[in-house]
Order: sequence, then structure tokens, then C-alpha cells
Amino acid sequence: MGITGRLGGIARHDRPRGPIELIDEVAVTIRDGIAGDFRGAMKPDGPRKRQVSLINAEDWAAAMSDLGLEPGAIPWQERRANLLVQGIQIPRENGARIRIGNDVVIEIVQECDPCSRMEALHTGLKAALTPEWRGGVLGRVYAEGTIRTGDTIRIEE
Repeated sequence: MGITGRLGGIARHDRPRGPIELIDEVAVTIRDGIAGDFRGAMKPDGPRKRQVSLINAEDWAAAMSDLGLEPGAIPWQERRANLLVQGIQIPRENGARIRIGNDVVIEIVQECDPCSRMEALHTGLKAALTPEWRGGVLGRVYAEGTIRTGDTIRIEE
């Protein structure tokens, strides 16, 4: 079946700069992305390119280490990513597909470049997230369903 990881966390925010909500289960649809997250909804003129953001737990930990911080010193959700991937490297290429649980498939569309908001969290965080797609990836929903923290994640061939 190949190498698998797990979904370590789910986060969403209902408006730009809005509070981050951690949840254990959520519906993911082609029309709305992560239910309740403002970035996922389709535009009236076509599908959104950026519906879901994912970050690798090991990459986040490496960025913390580069800054001399203890693991968890800044919670992963402060990156404002939707999904925390653990135990498997997220592909760093557009078009790759990631299956979460039984049904949901996310297609990677681009790197998630760290923004200046990361500097507000900690000086140097933007630079620590910049190398090798450490800041995560952006994707669009390819197949919908419900995901739960702890679900298996695997890379589709």
C-alpha cells in the first residue's frame, strides 16, 4: 500500500485574519473546500486555485529548531494552514495528489510561500519556512468527503 502518514490536525478560520479554530472532523467539498474556512469557497467566475493549505509537522519542527525554539513553542495552526501532515513528506510538485482518509483527495497546485505575518509571530520565522517548501503547499479539492484527525494520509500514484 506504500508509505503512509496521518492527519495530525485540522484548522480553519471563517474570515481573513479571523481567529483560528481547531477541529477534529470536517466535511471537505469541491465547492467549499474545508467547511467553514473562508479560503475554500469557489469564486462565481470559476474554481479557486487555493482551497486547502497543508503543512508538514516535521518541516514546522525544523523551522522551530532553526529559530532555537522548543517544539510546539509556536503552535502549528499559527501558520494558518488548514491541515497538519505527520509522518510522510508532502510532495513538492504541482499536480501531485494526496489522499486523506478513504475519500478526500487534494491536488497540490503550488507552494505556500510564507508571508510577513510569520515575522509578527517570531523574528526570522518567514526565512525559516522559506527553504524547500517548508511553508507548506496549497491545493484544491479533487475528491470530497469527511476527514478526521488521525486519518491515514498517502500519496496517490
